[in-house]
Amino acid sequence: MKKLIIGNWKMNPKSAREAVLIGQAVKKGASRYKKVETVICPPYPFLYLIKGVTLGAQDVSSESGGARTGEVSAGMLKSIGVKYVIVGHSERRAMGETYDTVNKKIKELVKEKITPVLCVGEKERDPHSRYLHVVKEELAAALRGISKNKISGIVVAYEPIWAVGVLAKGALDAEEALHMNIFIRKVVADIAGAPAAKKLRVIYGGSVDAKNSGEFLATGKMDGLLVGRESLDPKKFLEIVKTANN
Repeated sequence: MKKLIIGNWKMNPKSAREAVLIGQAVKKGASRYKKVETVICPPYPFLYLIKGVTLGAQDVSSESGGARTGEVSAGMLKSIGVKYVIVGHSERRAMGETYDTVNKKIKELVKEKITPVLCVGEKERDPHSRYLHVVKEELAAALRGISKNKISGIVVAYEPIWAVGVLAKGALDAEEALHMNIFIRKVVADIAGAPAAKKLRVIYGGSVDAKNSGEFLATGKMDGLLVGRESLDPKKFLEIVKTANN
């Protein structure tokens, strides 16, 4: 299976011209790496501008349509070729997104045959390992009511919140990433069975860069990476893609 490298641009860049230039550079470089599926998740206004790489979105509505000003449905995203959608990112949860909303969004995406990238992760590590219960709770809530044969097609992105964003305390240790990889699969196995857990793609996000990406993929046994700010720099992002390819 190809490694999955997803670039989450968040609310960047500032202009359509910049988006096109970044997209073109990534397309040109990523085409050389055949063992990697490279995905770019730009802001909604720039979705149409990204060509030549797999298209992802940063969020989706929990509803399929109706009077919901400012919302974008899974069906709309599918109609323009979006293949992946990030759901439950810590920045969305911080804005009030609930377990129930995340669950509804995943169901909408599954219905439209778009792959959800479900983000889970704790705010902080504690000596009593309560953070494991947080991750387990997030997984159980997000996957509630989804058929077992569909769960294996979901991507789970483990993003410890303390390692995300400009105020990050640093990336997770690669050995710890492996432990979380195993733990996530164990939780999913309890929910949907061992075969689904084995097929599941688990990726890591949180202060990922060209220097540590190889460790997360090799030592952490991750199926891919969710890259934030480094994805806005084509040179740095393509270094990560190259590492994944090798």
